[in-house]
Amino acid sequence: MNISMSPIGVVRSTRKLKQDDEWGREKASIELDSSVFTEEALYGLDAFSHVIVIFYMHEVNQERIEVGARHPRNNLNWPKVGIFSQRGKNRPNQIGITICPIEQRDGLILKVKNLDAIDGTPVLDIKPYMAEFGPQGEIHQPVWATELMRGYF
Repeated sequence: MNISMSPIGVVRSTRKLKQDDEWGREKASIELDSSVFTEEALYGLDAFSHVIVIFYMHEVNQERIEVGARHPRNNLNWPKVGIFSQRGKNRPNQIGITICPIEQRDGLILKVKNLDAIDGTPVLDIKPYMAEFGPQGEIHQPVWATELMRGYF
């Protein structure tokens, strides 16, 4: 089965190059496609503190797509884990998802914080973050994941 999607907009960011870490220093916004949407598409988002941004990592080299296991960031001190046990960009479908605090809505532009997508990244969807869709119960993760995320935002 093939699935076809059209972006709803594009990321505008001060980060132009693919690189890990320090995403919190970047300025980012999502610019909706004005040929499809009016600013009404964003009405009501001001009432939420966060959005879930779903995007397509369009600059991933197809030859580097992972389908098995690897050491996250090729760090041999961390265990070899499957691609679905990490958030690496070289994923089979190149889909990224980030929960971002909303800073401001201005017409067709939604300014957000901590969006780990480079300038020009196609946005597939935006959803309001609702606490009821968040994790239920205690959260746990391996030590290597906490170490990896230390300087991410």
